[in-house]
Amino acid sequence: MAVQRAPKKLAKFFDYILSRRPDEFGLVPDADGFVKIKEFLKAVGEEDGFRYVRRAHLNEIMLSVPGHPFEISDNYIRSTTRDRLPQHRCTMEPPKLLYTCVRQKAYPHVHEKGIRPAGHPRVILSAARAMAERIGRRLDHSAVTLTIQTQTSMDQGVIFFQAGENLFLADFIPAQCFTGPPLPKDQPLLKKPDASAAVPARKPAGGYHIDMDDPQAALVPKSKRGGHPDGKRIRKPKRKRERPPWRR
Repeated sequence: MAVQRAPKKLAKFFDYILSRRPDEFGLVPDADGFVKIKEFLKAVGEEDGFRYVRRAHLNEIMLSVPGHPFEISDNYIRSTTRDRLPQHRCTMEPPKLLYTCVRQKAYPHVHEKGIRPAGHPRVILSAARAMAERIGRRLDHSAVTLTIQTQTSMDQGVIFFQAGENLFLADFIPAQCFTGPPLPKDQPLLKKPDASAAVPARKPAGGYHIDMDDPQAALVPKSKRGGHPDGKRIRKPKRKRERPPWRR
């Protein structure tokens, strides 16, 4: 079981993430420095020994730590000191290969139409495959990893922005500028049985079948159909029951 840190130590760790190196944890703050609390807690929980951290720990820090280093607005959180946050700047020399992940269900569409932002204003890319997969698992545990050729992308007019040491952003990645695993083969559809095909009627097992539409069926003697030849009902003799000894 992980040892829980004191609120003051947690606050110091959170300040490092939000005010200095959000990219180190796969986070990209917006223009005002905010990140979603849900994403922030997922990123913190991925670190060894911090899986226990919940929203309640943020509230505890705000109540118990004087001058706490972050502020919360609705479902977003940001640092109170943002002058050291990495700025998003355009780069003309990105790494030759960048990586990103998409949802497994969306992959066939992405494979045909290209990569568009999901949950963020821009597509988040990473120079490290492991970081891209870490970010992708926050959206889908079965996320598909894609490899982007940056030179081919720039030839198609894509502009890359650097957001920290290893994270990059783009508005859109065309379909011909990345590679990924082969698409799953379409499963052959099973043919449904033809409802118009006549199904042969089953005859009852045993006994004598009488076709009620056949006028000759009435001429069949009852002895053939069961019962007395004269048409009388055969009655079984009644069994005489003896009185119990205690009633005699």
